[in-house]
Amino acid sequence: MSETPDTYVRERATEGRKDLRYPEAPEPLAVPVYDNHCHLEIADGDVGLSLTEQLDRAEAVGIAGVVQASGDIESSRWAVDAAESDPRVLAAVAIHPNDAPAYADAGRLDEALAVIDGLAARPRTRAIGETGLDYFRTEEPGRAAQHASFEAHIALAKKHGIAMQIHDRDAHDDVLETLGRVGAPERTVFHCFSGDEAMARVCADAGYYLSFAGNVTFKNAQNLRDALAVTPRERILVETDAPFLTPVPLRGRPNAPYLIPITLRFLAAELGVDVDELAAQIAANTLEVYGSFA
Repeated sequence: MSETPDTYVRERATEGRKDLRYPEAPEPLAVPVYDNHCHLEIADGDVGLSLTEQLDRAEAVGIAGVVQASGDIESSRWAVDAAESDPRVLAAVAIHPNDAPAYADAGRLDEALAVIDGLAARPRTRAIGETGLDYFRTEEPGRAAQHASFEAHIALAKKHGIAMQIHDRDAHDDVLETLGRVGAPERTVFHCFSGDEAMARVCADAGYYLSFAGNVTFKNAQNLRDALAVTPRERILVETDAPFLTPVPLRGRPNAPYLIPITLRFLAAELGVDVDELAAQIAANTLEVYGSFA
């Protein structure tokens, strides 16, 4: 297989970061799990890792596969190419909410959504994502485009019968209102869940999945730990959002799927459950959402 599915590889900004070395691998998991949200098209660290190198490192510590998430046309194509070139990858395709206003301003949002529609029909595309609302980076003038794009992505997930990965930043109420009003896809995942205990209960009651990333380990993230505590085990997923959100004690270093064991062990300790038991549950949850990687 090709080391990069196509020529679209983005560089992550490194200004102000002190240590760009990839960390040592953690102790392998005895029960394999999956990274259900990462961005392996983004080159990071002092030495870039190819797709194969990323996946080999992950597999060596018990990460059986990854869901490669997207945010624009190019990364969505990359995700599908990656999934079709390596059985350890499934694709999620979408226009990111922070990119939707630019597509709309250029008169290209409908065109972009048509491309996503076509990519969503490919057999190894198993989710629409990441889509949703972001009021942190997008101010009022661009929010109408975000809402239109979000609702269009919801419709695409339903049309193709696949899962949906939600990006929700500072927009909890409007995301939940939209899902309630138009109807959520059968398998809806809150990627890098950022709410609190009350929101977690609402999501659990609605049957949504909550995906926890490395930021659950951050000192100032008690809201996430409170949310984890009330989330039904059958609704918990784990992710890296690599190359972002590297877990403590490696915060600030490049993140990658092979670091999932750190976050998983933290989740198990917080919940007071056996690591292998939680890994088995999360693996089953992941396959329930996205289907088989084989």
